[in-house]
Amino acid sequence: MPYTGELIAIVTVLCWTVSVQFFEAAAKRVGATPVNIIRISTALILFGVFLFLKNGEIVPLNFPLRSWVFLSLSGIIGFFLGDICLFKALVELGPRITLLIFSLSAPMAALIGWTFLAEIYEIHQWAGMLVTLTGVGLVIFERKRPKGRPNQLHQRAITLKGIVFGIGAMLGQACGYVMSKAGMQTETGFLDPFAATQIRALSAFVCFVIFFTLTRKWRQVASAIADTRALVFTATGAVIGPFIGVSLSLMVLHYLSTGVASTFLSLTPVCIIPFSIFLHKEHVSIRAFGGAVIAVAGIWLLMVP
Repeated sequence: MPYTGELIAIVTVLCWTVSVQFFEAAAKRVGATPVNIIRISTALILFGVFLFLKNGEIVPLNFPLRSWVFLSLSGIIGFFLGDICLFKALVELGPRITLLIFSLSAPMAALIGWTFLAEIYEIHQWAGMLVTLTGVGLVIFERKRPKGRPNQLHQRAITLKGIVFGIGAMLGQACGYVMSKAGMQTETGFLDPFAATQIRALSAFVCFVIFFTLTRKWRQVASAIADTRALVFTATGAVIGPFIGVSLSLMVLHYLSTGVASTFLSLTPVCIIPFSIFLHKEHVSIRAFGGAVIAVAGIWLLMVP
């Protein structure tokens, strides 16, 4: 089927866009920190049930040791360290600057894939990545003018600490994605993306358990679980995001190179626009729509043979 990888990538972006809405709602009620481990725990249960029904085993013990090592490292770097840096950056810089830095994971993943996986990119594909990220940047950098004060815009201070966390989140996403592809590649083909994602989630879960124990944050987790609505929001987001979305993102690697796949997946901030308009009743300017059009033009360049 033509453009199979591109279609899966678009569905992945939609999954991540929807899951963000649920995680945001849950985080507003109980905080972002406990939401992290709850969503990973929920995803692990889903993966265990799914893989048992599909393959008759809860954990993919038939995977080669090399794949376990790379996928575990991918989970630690991407799911654990990357997410911690991401939430820290959001606190320091806010979503606009953080997501801009985070979107740079696409060309970074391309550079890493080109360096270590011998992936080849055409000039128009590099141009497509640049155009897409330019469109994403225009959307993220959109400023909302306060009512009644059109010339007085609040500007968040950009701190070195925030930039370091933002770069850490970006590197975690890029390195984790490249390691996922390295771990899934075998002499006979690609491994099951759902089982691969389970290994990533399992390694991240172990790290979160250690982290919560050392920082003594289990009481926050207990409070979050006691909040029924927050638990439902988190569980729903886990089904759509870490379970379906992340697994599909690894499936994309069967069809597309790392950089091209990462560029598609960086479109989440653009896809949030309709949710902002219809769900959150936010005003979205012509500039934001222009950025979306530019991003789509970049996608077209990526799809040109």
